[in-house]
This record gives sequence, structure tokens and C-alpha cells, in this order.
Amino acid sequence: MRLNLDSGLVTEARFVASPNCDARPAPAIVEALVIHCISLPPYQFGGDDIEAFFCNCLDVSRHPYFREIQGLKVSTHFLIQRSGELTQFVATNMRAWHAGASELRGRCDVNDFSIGIELEGTDDQPFEEVQYETLIELTRVLTAVYPGIVASNMVGHCDIAPSRKTDPGPHFDWHRYRGEFRAGWRMGP
Repeated sequence: MRLNLDSGLVTEARFVASPNCDARPAPAIVEALVIHCISLPPYQFGGDDIEAFFCNCLDVSRHPYFREIQGLKVSTHFLIQRSGELTQFVATNMRAWHAGASELRGRCDVNDFSIGIELEGTDDQPFEEVQYETLIELTRVLTAVYPGIVASNMVGHCDIAPSRKTDPGPHFDWHRYRGEFRAGWRMGP
């Protein structure tokens, strides 16, 4: 897996452009990874609904929950499906709209300096082994290109927006994820 610095795209990811992004404010430096989880409809996996949601093309007649999220303009840099397939929606040099109102160590607007990674899943179910494998490989690529991403800045959505978010939830294996890198990671502040 490789990241093309000029395009901000991971060469092995399927790219589907989301309109829900903009330029990072200057002189923003990517210094955080935010892990999320999503399922659409809730608790259902597979299909194209997540992709449609990030591209503002979700058919709200398909499920009652879709009316609740109608009109939201959100995105992520990456989605890792239950199968391990990697899809990229926003170039890493752009700001994806994934974190919302957020704060990391006293810095607001986490979207400005982070990369968002969504795992297809829910807070109350374990993630798939192949999802961890893809996530770990992607994290290695991103940390090699963005040295400001240190282990202490690899966080869940729940860590940066605790009053409104719980993802990726208690079933996400932080020990395993961080353990893959402990020897080589820069721990940071």
C-alpha cells in the first residue's frame, strides 16, 4: 500500500470522491488519526448506503433512519468495510468533514489536522480481523508520510467528542491496534 503525496490518494484504495471536503487551513499539519465506525442502515452491513451517504446520494425512501440523517454533509478520508476493502473518499491533503465539533488536547476543529478512518461496524459488535489488518497497514502508510501522527494522537471519535459520540465503541481493540506499532511508534505527548 502506498500514498501518492501529490494526489493525497492511497494507490490500493478504491477512490470515490465525496463533495463534503475542503482545503485544510494554512499552515495545517496532519497530526491525528480519528477512528470511527458506521453502519447504514444501523446494524446492517454491506451494500452501498455508506458510500451514498458520504456522496450526498442516499435514497431516504430506503429506510426510516435515512430521513433522520437527510441533509447531513459528512465524509471521511477512508472507509474499511467488513470485508477489509478500502475506499477513499477524500484526499489526505484535504479536510474531510468527519469529526464535527471536536477537541484534541485543547485544540478545537480536529478536522483541520486529522485523517478520519471509518470502520464498517457498530459500537456493540466486534470488528473483523481483516478490518484490523487493513487498518494497521493503512496506519503504517499514513504515519510514514505524516510524522506528526504519533500514537497518542490516534484516537476514537469518542475521545474528541465525548459528549456526543461513542464510536468506535468498547469492542474496538485498541490494545491490539496500538500493539502492532508500539516498538516503532513515536508515542508523542
